[in-house]
Amino acid sequence: MTTAAVLAVLAMACALASWRLTSARWTARAPRTAIFLWQSLGVTWGLASTGALLSYALAPRGVLPGLTALGTGMPKRLDQVLALAGGLTLLGVLIAVLLAAVAQTLSARRRHRVLLRLIARDEPGVPGVRVVDHPGAAAYCLPGLKSQVVVSAGTLRLLSPDELRAVLAHEAAHARERHDLVLLPFAALRQAVPVARIAHDAVALLIEMAADDRARRYCSAKRLATALLRFGSAGSIPAPNGALGAYSDHVMARVERLMRPATLPRHARLTIVAGSALLAMSAPLLWVI
Repeated sequence: MTTAAVLAVLAMACALASWRLTSARWTARAPRTAIFLWQSLGVTWGLASTGALLSYALAPRGVLPGLTALGTGMPKRLDQVLALAGGLTLLGVLIAVLLAAVAQTLSARRRHRVLLRLIARDEPGVPGVRVVDHPGAAAYCLPGLKSQVVVSAGTLRLLSPDELRAVLAHEAAHARERHDLVLLPFAALRQAVPVARIAHDAVALLIEMAADDRARRYCSAKRLATALLRFGSAGSIPAPNGALGAYSDHVMARVERLMRPATLPRHARLTIVAGSALLAMSAPLLWVI
């Protein structure tokens, strides 16, 4: 029962920390560190929430030993039977929602790749980039084993060569760092728990900031900021399902950050990373004891 109580407290602590993290200001100064903390909170919340119910149901054996021994006998008390049913149901729902999100995303990308083969073209001025003949402003990365960066003809007319280079560097960062895999669990959780939309939106913004930081290594921050403003004034077309676009709803926050860069001290980043790693290990350890 002690393990169940600890897991329940851990789950509530993760929920509270997530709520506080959505309004934290330091995250914009260290987006990659904040993303790692979000991932740790998400994993720990899932394991702690299900583990608290299962640990109570299977006491005194513990979660994994108790699940292994289920074939030899079920809990006798009604409250433990209900806790077991609730824990297994919650675990099943979380896994099913994640698998469904993966399937939907892969299907959307597959359909879009087929569409691109029909309507997109190569442009000598932007090698390796697919161009769609559309007057609107659009630039996005279609992730996968062979990621594709796509821009519209309207984007080529809208941006200067330096601004276009900055946008392409931003999209290349999405592809290189597989930001789609980072965002996928939060998108899945949003479908199961509507309140998780806040976490999803926070992580989505951090991903854009992380891509901005990567792009700044290869281009001027001013050019990237100008390109984002041009996208906003032109009415950027949203990225299709399963893709990651250059433009987002919080463009002014990104522009201000690009023009006034500030970083979190290294010791603070290392402390947060270490704490996140310990947090991520806590729930699995409680499952086995």
